[in-house]
Amino acid sequence: MTDTFEWPVRVYYEDTDVGGVVFYANYLKFMERARTEWLRSRGFEQDVLIREQGVLFAVASAEIRYRAPARFNDLLHVTARVTDKGRSRMSFEQTVYRPADDRHLTDGLIRVACLDAETFRPRPIPEEMQRILFQ
Repeated sequence: MTDTFEWPVRVYYEDTDVGGVVFYANYLKFMERARTEWLRSRGFEQDVLIREQGVLFAVASAEIRYRAPARFNDLLHVTARVTDKGRSRMSFEQTVYRPADDRHLTDGLIRVACLDAETFRPRPIPEEMQRILFQ
């Protein structure tokens, strides 16, 4: 549907657990950063969307598969690609991999809803955004 977007993420000490590997929930944070940067790369800042368009995006569901661990100081790349869209939603296929050894670490299918910033009820993605995001 759209090209695959890629964003680098460095693993900090705070991202790891007592075993020295990335804590499982932090992969969701890495994926969130990649989706935010994907929006930014297309000219949309989330605070501006709330203020000027009255919309925000929230995760409706997440399916994650862990394949291999990342460790402190690893440089990771996180991808985001829209695989499905509707009037008020979109789905992202995301991966986290380590380029140093080309190791695929995590897969995710993240479903995001467009919500009214005041009521938190679903609302259509603004038409201008759709044109830019899904061209």
